[in-house]
Order: sequence, then C-alpha cells, then structure tokens
Amino acid sequence: MQHSVSVPAALEAEQPALPVFRAPAVPLVAHDPYFSVWSMADRLTDDWPRHWTGAPRALCGMARIDGHAFRFCGPAPAEVEAMPQTLLQITPTRTTYAWEAAGVRLGLTFLSPLLPQDLDVLSRPVTYLTWGVRSVDGRPHHVELYLDASAEWAVNTPDQPVVWGRHVLPGLDVLWCECEEQPTLRKQGDNLRIDWGRFYVAAVREKGLRQAIAGHGVARGAFAKDGALPEADDARLPRPANDDWPVLATALDLGAVGPEPVSRRVLLAYDDLYSIELMGRHLRPYWRRNGMAARDLLARAAADHDDVAARCTELDHEMTADLCRAGGTGFAHLAILSYRQCLAASKLAADASGAPLLFAKENFSNGCIATVDVIYPACPLFLLLSTQLLRAQLTPLLDYAASAAWPFPFAPHDLGTYPKANGQVYGGGSRTEDDQMPVEESGNMLIMLAAMARADGTADYALRYWPTLERWAAYLLEKGMDPENQLCTDDFSGHLAHNANLSIKAIVALAAFAQMSDLAGHAAEAARYRAAARGMAAEWVRRADDGDHYRLAFDKPGTWSQKYNLVWDRLLCLDLFPPEVARAEMRAYRARLGPYGLPLDSRGEYTKLDWQVWSATLTGDREDQDAILGPIARFVAETPDRVPLTDWYWTQDARKAGFQARSVVGGVFLPLLADRDAWRRWLARGQ
Repeated sequence: MQHSVSVPAALEAEQPALPVFRAPAVPLVAHDPYFSVWSMADRLTDDWPRHWTGAPRALCGMARIDGHAFRFCGPAPAEVEAMPQTLLQITPTRTTYAWEAAGVRLGLTFLSPLLPQDLDVLSRPVTYLTWGVRSVDGRPHHVELYLDASAEWAVNTPDQPVVWGRHVLPGLDVLWCECEEQPTLRKQGDNLRIDWGRFYVAAVREKGLRQAIAGHGVARGAFAKDGALPEADDARLPRPANDDWPVLATALDLGAVGPEPVSRRVLLAYDDLYSIELMGRHLRPYWRRNGMAARDLLARAAADHDDVAARCTELDHEMTADLCRAGGTGFAHLAILSYRQCLAASKLAADASGAPLLFAKENFSNGCIATVDVIYPACPLFLLLSTQLLRAQLTPLLDYAASAAWPFPFAPHDLGTYPKANGQVYGGGSRTEDDQMPVEESGNMLIMLAAMARADGTADYALRYWPTLERWAAYLLEKGMDPENQLCTDDFSGHLAHNANLSIKAIVALAAFAQMSDLAGHAAEAARYRAAARGMAAEWVRRADDGDHYRLAFDKPGTWSQKYNLVWDRLLCLDLFPPEVARAEMRAYRARLGPYGLPLDSRGEYTKLDWQVWSATLTGDREDQDAILGPIARFVAETPDRVPLTDWYWTQDARKAGFQARSVVGGVFLPLLADRDAWRRWLARGQ
C-alpha cells in the first residue's frame, strides 16, 4: 500500500509524490476544536474516525461492485469484506484514499478548504467528501456507494439524547441531527465535544441518490445485502446516540462504470449557532456575521466547490514545493500535517461589528482559550499567510489588557477556559501575581506585534494599544534582564529563576518594541529601547557564558537549554547578539541530539516540537538545520502514539509526554519566514 504525503493527483505530472510516509493521525474533517475528526490508523477500515480527543465519530463507508459489498471506511459491519487500500495522500488541505477490488478503483478525498486569505471560506464548517470511481480491468461494473455518519457527531457523550430530520434545498438533499437539550456555550473545559448546534450530511442531488435515518444495523445491513435503504426514517426519537446508534445514511447508485471516472459528492457540516462567549457576550461564527443561516451555508459551499477546490489545489502545490525547498521531504511531511491541525485548533468568530476574532484552544493542556504562549509558537503560520488572522487573535487579548479588568503592568496569559473568554483563569488570574508568566507573555506580545508590523510595513495596529505596549516595555526593561523565579511557556518544567532563554525573549522584545517605535514615528523612544536592548544583550553574553555554550540559567554552570527565542534576532534583523552565540549553541545542540530530537534542556530527555524547529534555524546554515530536523522527521514517522501531532514528547523513544492536536504546530512554518522571498510571496498573496 502506498502511504504518502503528496500533492493532488492532478499535479503528479508536475511534481512527483513525496516518499512513503506514515502519519501518526490523518486529518479528515478539520475546522475548529469541536469539528475536528481524524483517522488514527493506517487504513481507514481499521478503526472509526475519531474526534481529536479520541472519542469515536463513526463514518461507515461501503461499495457494492456487481452486487458484492466491500467496506472502505470503518471497522464494521465486520462481515463485509474490507476493500484493499492502495493509496493515502495528505496535502495541506486534502486527504485522499484509494482502494481497488473486483476490477474497480475507488478514490475518496476529504477536502477542508482552509484558505487563510479568504476568511469567508476559511470559517465555513464544511468538509467536502468526493468519490471518484472507474473500472481498471476494461469491463463495465455496476457500482453503488454508501456512507453514514452516526449521531454521536452531535453530542459530547453518546448517552445524550438526539433528534433528527431532513431538509430539501436546491440541488441538495440534507439530513441533520442534534442534541435534544441544546446546552449552548454552557460547558467549558478541555476533554469536551460539542453538544449544541446541528450536524449536517448534504448530498448533491443526482440520479441514484437515496437517504435514510435509521439504526446502524438496519441501514448498513440493508445496503450490504441488496443496495437498499429503509423506506422510512426511524421515528423512535429522541433517544440516546448510543441506543441502536442512529445514523444519517446516504446511498449513491452510479450505474455502470467504465474507464472514465464517475464522481459523486457529499458535504459534512456543523452549525454551532454561537461559537464563543467573550466577556459575557455570545459571538456568532464568522460565516454567520451577516445573517447567513445553515441552508445558505450548505448552498453556498456546494455552489463554490469547483472554485474552492481549484484554489486549494494551487495552495497545496505551492506550499508543498516551498516546504520541500526549505527543509526537504521530511520537513514537508511535518509541516503538511501541521497545517490543518494548527488552523482547526482555533475558532473564527465575529464581534458585534462583524470583525474577525480568532480564539485558539489549549487542546489536552488545560483547555485555556486565547493563551498568549500558545499563539506565540503558532504565529509563524499566521505571519506567513495572514497577518489579519494574527490580529484577530491578539485583539481580544489587547482589549482585555487595556481594560480595568486587568490590573497588572504585564501581559495576561489567557482569556479563560474554552469556549468562555471572560478573563484570565491561569495562575492567579486577575487577582494576584502568583504563578503568572509576566516576562514570557509581555515578551511574546511585543515580538508578535513587531513581526506583524514588519510584515505589514506599518505600526498602525500597534498604535491603537500604544500605552499598554509602553507599560509592557517598561516592565521588561526593569524585570527582563534577570527574570525572577517564575514560569515560562515551558511551564511543565516548573518555576526557574535567572532563566537565560527567557532573558533573551525580554531583550529581543525590547528591540522589537524599538523597531515598532521607529515605524510609529517615535524616534526618541526607539533609540532609548534599542540602546537598552543592545546593552542587555552584551551583559547576557557575559553572564550566560559556560565555555563552549550558554547556560540554562545564569546561576547554573554546567547546564544548557535551547535558545529558541534567539531566532527573532535574525528574523527581525535586530542585530543584538554576536553570530558566535548561535554557532556555539548549535554545536552544543548537535552534540546532544537524541534518536528522535533535541531535548529541551539539561533537566530531562523531553522536548518540544515547535521549539526544535525554531532552534534548527538559529545559524541560518542548512546543514545545521537538517541535523536538527532529521530526528524530528523520524519521530513523526515512528511515534507509537496514534494521535494528532503532540508537541511535547520524549526524545529517546518518541512517546508522547503530553498535549496533542494543539495549534502550536504552526510554529514549524518558521523556516519559510527565514526565506525572505517565500515570505514576501505568501504575504502578497494574503494581501
């Protein structure tokens, strides 16, 4: 079986498929933290698709070829033979499977059109499933297709009662189900799935289309036996989603299929009605900001398919080529898997004026929403493709920090617990300074704002919040050189005083603020902070020096750590630290590589996926970069944990230490920011 990350088949003549590759988990439906479903197996018939948390989200797919039933998706019905899978390709926006049996080749593509430059399309919670079927033995074959989705797609736990029904739209036949209770935005937390709003299966109306809502055994058994579906929908409702597992079933009779491909399409969609609670106000999803309803969403998505698919193909092709040039095929595999994961770990909502607000969730971490030190590692993807989306993440945080609700002179950590963004919950919240990340988050915010201003060529956005940014810069000037005993983004390592990497963040952030000040026309302020940052950098070199490398903490000789924050000195052209600092660090890193990556620091064998990629680019030398990226590619290919990418794992055995499916993997796109031509090209596309 071929198993690869590749460009779409239509482009294979232009660019060869990437080498064989096993993904820890394969993205199928990728839109937001609630509508994010993956295959956590090599073959689509080995297991049910699962929500990123691991909860099943059953899709059952079967094909009848000349009256003989085969199964191409899901492990049941067990009595139906599994169709041999021959292909699995993954691009940034698509996942394509192929199977072959009884003289027929069957392909199925899951397309989640995550186009960052088009927020209307990006925000649509619609994944297209498109089949392509053709004969490969020179003879015509009668082919029928079947797909069902269980009602568990609409509940948090399968014991919750569900109801269901139908809609008929122009060109579409639509099945839907929803949780009976509809507890809109009531729950907050980490290991949760949505239980409000409505799940849809919409089929393009063509000859041979039939649909039914029935118990799983009845619907699947009828199709496997003779291609039929129940005559009437199951009327026993409401009932728990696990009571005879009601399914939304679609059957497609293609008739006689020859060597010319025959195509059919189904749309999976989820309308959550309201997405986020921000300071007590319920926010609509962005696609609903102008009054669009679910029927409009489905109709628009169906009508736009060909145009959207072509644009996704263009993005897939260009991005894959750039990734291969920037880091080779192993790096391309990693970044392609990271693309949909990063975007699907956030929700795009609209404020009262219709402006976009993007809220990231700390998946399998603590469930926080809009966490600054989650946005920071993910920001390279947004800086590359859409500074508008980065602004959409920073705006609610900046508004909160500038309000009377936030009393401290440093930046907040978060806005609450997903999906409720009503104020910080981490550490001391807004009550005390206990267990805060003052240097970390203040530095993160200033660096991101400066990088965005550099990309946009203007500090206009930052100027809206200038008094707040000045407070943070003043705080870092006072506290950043030698941080007190506090947490940084790597809070799983615990508190640490005199943290050398955290000090770099503060120094770089002050120079970044100076750069923004120049853009803003504040020449005196720029000169003062630039001079301060340069003086602090010289002091850092002296205090952190440990012979052939630089220390984890100023007062801990014999220690070391990744200095991933140093990357912004080069990316923002700040010229603070002598080049030998990065070269010495890189020599130390290469001597300490484990089988699956570079440990985070001298305290243990665990590492962070995102920070390793940043550290790999410190010298700008391709040989150094490849030395660090190689073991990361091995980790992705060999980790025993079949989950969406973890960013915290053990370098000696590739096992997950914690976290999965987080947006921070957007950080692996940082090497494309180091390529000035690529960054300019993608920025122009975004504008």
